[in-house]
Amino acid sequence: MTSSKNIENLNLDRFADFYQLTQDILHLAVQKGATQAEVAVSLDSGLSTTVRAGEVETLEFHREQGMGVTVFFGKRKGIASSSDISQAAIEETVKAACNIAQFTMPDECAGLADPELMAYDYPQLDLYHPWKISPEEAIKIATECETYGRKIDKRITNSEGAGLNTHEGLQVYGNTHGFIGGYPTSRYTLSCVLIGEQQGHMQRDYWYTVARDGRQLESAKSVAQHAAERTLARLGARKIKTGKYPILFQADVARSLLGGFISAIQGSNLYRQASFLLNCLGKSVFAPWVNIEEHPHVLGGLASAPFDADGVRTQPKSLVTDGVLQSYILSSYSARKLNMTTTGNAGGVHNLFIKPAGKNGEQDLAALLKHMGTGILVTELMGHGTNIITGDYSHGAVGFWVENGVIQYPIEEFTIASNLKDMFLNLVAVGNDIDKRSGIQTGSWLLDTMTVAGE
Repeated sequence: MTSSKNIENLNLDRFADFYQLTQDILHLAVQKGATQAEVAVSLDSGLSTTVRAGEVETLEFHREQGMGVTVFFGKRKGIASSSDISQAAIEETVKAACNIAQFTMPDECAGLADPELMAYDYPQLDLYHPWKISPEEAIKIATECETYGRKIDKRITNSEGAGLNTHEGLQVYGNTHGFIGGYPTSRYTLSCVLIGEQQGHMQRDYWYTVARDGRQLESAKSVAQHAAERTLARLGARKIKTGKYPILFQADVARSLLGGFISAIQGSNLYRQASFLLNCLGKSVFAPWVNIEEHPHVLGGLASAPFDADGVRTQPKSLVTDGVLQSYILSSYSARKLNMTTTGNAGGVHNLFIKPAGKNGEQDLAALLKHMGTGILVTELMGHGTNIITGDYSHGAVGFWVENGVIQYPIEEFTIASNLKDMFLNLVAVGNDIDKRSGIQTGSWLLDTMTVAGE
């Protein structure tokens, strides 16, 4: 069983309460006949404020707690949850989960992850940094951000507001293998959306900053400056002719392409045979210089976790090496469905990095533009146009027309289309301009050609 020395120094009394609560719920489930059980207890709190036109538009506080109980009667499964953690609510929730299990069909893949895979000893990952910010201070920061952004240029005529959000949480998970673990987390964001106008035509764009530690956020002026520059750059946007062009995805947009890859190798999609990367393990799925790695134990990482939602210890792994798919993304359930072993990814991936080999990852955005020569820099995507089953990819987009490696003018109202399998295999280069504001980190992606529908 996990010892308290593994718990980061946050509100240990509250953690001790949740620890005991988890033990009590598991004991009650076993008393009612469950052969296995797991429990997740959480507490989340924070504030959110939005300032628009110099006025406070929203100020919200939230404090939520809850528990989820899963019981197994052999291969029958029942799940129940509650936001009330009183003794009466606990008894009712466990009773409800047990009753549900009596009416579910047996599933041979149901059950806890194997006991030897539990994270009985796990590292502290520096995920919690309390920021004792008052509502007045939060409003002041958001106001400074929006006010500064609107003063940068007379063409900035309005805004959709600036917002500051704080979140602190404590999660505890336990199961009848004797594993109970938990850790606190924090996350803070500051964002700004500005509207510009030129010759009667308006454009909007935004910027945001995110960090585990509020002191590591970009300044309010920096966020406003980025938002203003991006908005102003889009003024005077033109339409583009239909054709086939090289495409450069800006780093924050390229992240969504990696997200599509993760969906395609996720166990739930694989066992349903709903993925274009079905049966591709050990095969080339990316250009041969592409390496993709997962590192769950990055100190302070935005997606770091010592164990997954099944209690399985997380560990670094290579998903793609030299373009070849090395691993799927599996929970204990999806692994059993595929006759494989869990990869410790119940609940998702934990800090994904693309690491190009050789000179393919040495270029910044300016160098990638020169490499592309003439084509399109995509800075925003619209709509949900990715089909994970077939790999077909089609999104509305905005960006810039580029000639001889130099941005010429903004463009809008066009659609880019291809197939993810072809896009991955024919990837030309990935930049070193890594966007670190996510648990999926990558630089910009240069693709040789995509079909563009415009005028």
